[in-house]
Amino acid sequence: MRRPPAGKDRDRPRGYGKDRGRRPPPRQSEETPFRRPAADVVVLYGAHAVREALSAGRRKLLTLYATETAAERIAPLAAAAGLAPRIVEARALSQRLGEESVHQGLMLEARPLPEADIADIEPRSGVVLVLDQVTDPHNVGAILRTAAAFAVDALIVTERHSPDFTGVLAKAASGALEHVTIVCVVNLARALEQLATRDFLIVGLDSEGPRPLEASPLRKPLALVLGAEGKGLRRLTRERCDILARLDMPGPIKSLNVSNACAAALMALRLRLE
Repeated sequence: MRRPPAGKDRDRPRGYGKDRGRRPPPRQSEETPFRRPAADVVVLYGAHAVREALSAGRRKLLTLYATETAAERIAPLAAAAGLAPRIVEARALSQRLGEESVHQGLMLEARPLPEADIADIEPRSGVVLVLDQVTDPHNVGAILRTAAAFAVDALIVTERHSPDFTGVLAKAASGALEHVTIVCVVNLARALEQLATRDFLIVGLDSEGPRPLEASPLRKPLALVLGAEGKGLRRLTRERCDILARLDMPGPIKSLNVSNACAAALMALRLRLE
């Protein structure tokens, strides 16, 4: 059999001429304890996020990674969920998740939560939250945590211009991701119309609203719409609102970030509607 000529050509991988300029994919190091994640796998980390995912039973759980100390603390929940923790070093988790991550020795790979539709919303508390292109995962995570605390029926977001419900967001939500129904829609204006057909009162929170939220004519079921910081509600979103209301701040600073405004508004609604 003819041998290839000496030189760099004999070291080229197959298909080099056809795929010129493309490098072969890097091989996963045999030393890393982690597999390359698939597209349909989400990563949760931190004690609260992982514990709630293990106990809530809303998603398919795949692999739990833990340091020896964290594995001991979470052993009963892991056993109940049918998972045996894979023991790893804290340094390996930091390398996998990023040095800034506060993983507390725990990382869980799981499937995404089941998809939900507006028709799936059950009006138990009679309040849903709607986010108009709020993109910061820390803010959305904090909003989810507040939504769970106030027993909000659902959180509605857009497919585009919203963060992934994993990683940083799940950590900021502190376990609330497992307890709030999340509805992802393509067209927010159309979704608000669907809520209106179900007799929801659509209330947009707007710093330029004509009256304070607590002085507005409110009733349940109610959809509270929050806009992105800086941009606020988009024009089509505003047009679909039945009421535009503001939060009046008595102090020298007259504005809050969107997650804090959400908490203040939900408290105002609770005091007014309960």
